[in-house]
Order: sequence, then structure tokens, then C-alpha cells
Amino acid sequence: MDAFANALIKSGQTTIATLLLEHYRELGMSNTEFLIYLQIKSYNDRGISFPQTEAIAKAVGLTDNQIFQELHTMIGKRLMQIDTVQQPGQLARDSYDFTLLYEKLAQYVKKSETETITSQVDNDRETIFNQIETEFGRPLSPIELEMISQWLDEDHYQVDVIRLALKEAVLNQVYNLKYMDRILLNWQKKHLTTPEQIQHEHQQHQQNRTSTGTNKPNKGAKKPAIPIFKIGEKPKD
Repeated sequence: MDAFANALIKSGQTTIATLLLEHYRELGMSNTEFLIYLQIKSYNDRGISFPQTEAIAKAVGLTDNQIFQELHTMIGKRLMQIDTVQQPGQLARDSYDFTLLYEKLAQYVKKSETETITSQVDNDRETIFNQIETEFGRPLSPIELEMISQWLDEDHYQVDVIRLALKEAVLNQVYNLKYMDRILLNWQKKHLTTPEQIQHEHQQHQQNRTSTGTNKPNKGAKKPAIPIFKIGEKPKD
């Protein structure tokens, strides 16, 4: 084994969470602070919980005083803290603790996920508004916009389920939200909350009609009040 390979093995490895590497700046951490964190982390990975500032300064190319200032700033930003650990029969010793940094990262991820969901909901809302206006051939009134928002925010209907109700309203040439609302309520009473469940119910209905012969032409029979079909299916002329 050559000298380089031997030194590489003896020096060990430092691991870092990719999530932190990608988002440390969003946490308010500067490049210099992140570099200092990496140096401290490398010592921690080797079992050294409180490396000397001189060693950190030499590694990052700063003075001891600059390292002290950076560490003080990091503590003020709640990116880290210095803990004093007292073991039985041993002298008290200090250690760098980055728990606060990871708590910030967890909060950032949670906030980002919430913002993503909110953005998706807003996009879905705008899309369904536009689709209904297109199918109805007119702008929606403020009351109608509020009703659709209630479907999404209070009733928690899936957007695809609302689209199904819209297509069925168009199929029956009933261009108003009250009819769509009756369709949605009917599905809700039957505990049909997804497009897949609605389609399954439709298939069962068709099978029952076939087995009982009710699918034969009958001039006196009434048409189903609420037809059901797949999302991708276009109404027939």
C-alpha cells in the first residue's frame, strides 16, 4: 500500500446529510460557517467533540479570532451551541452541539412541503375554475367560486371527482353548480370519494343491469339521473 492510500485510510471519512448540503444557505448559514461546521463535523466523526480553534482556523485559512467570531455568530443564529458534559469521576468537558441546526433543517423541510401542497391546491383550484367556466360557456359568479372553494376546502372533494361531476352535468346538459353539488352529495352518501370507487360502482351497476336484463330498450323506463363514466371519456353526441 502506498503512502497516499495509507494516509487516506487513516484520516477516515466525514459524512454529511445531502439535505443539509443542498439547503444550508436557506437556513441562514454562510459559506464560511458551513465550512467551519464541516471541520467540526470531521473531528466529531473521529471522536473529538471539541476541537481546538487553532486547528479549525488552520484548516479553513482564518485566524483564531475570526473563528471565535464566526462561532459566536453561529450561536447567535441558533445554528449550534456549546454543551458542557460532566461524566462521573471525570473533569467537565465542552462539546459542539448542532442539534439546533438540524431542527432548523426539519422546520425548513416541513415548511417547504406545506408551501408545495398549498401551491398545488391553488393550482388545482384555478384549473377547476377555468374548466367549469369553459364547459358552462360563461364566467363564474363570486357565489359559484365560493361554492367550488367549499368543495375543496370544507368538503375535501378530490379535484378529479369534481371533474367527474362536471362531465356528468355537461352530459345531461345541466350547466349549474347545484346539479353538480347533488351529484357530489350522492357519491358522498355512497362513500364514493375517489374516481376509482366511482368507476367501480358504475361497473357493478352495469353488471347488475346486464344480469337482470334491465339494459334492454324500454320506452317507459327513466334514464339514470346521474350517469357515471371514466374521467378520460368524452360525452357522446
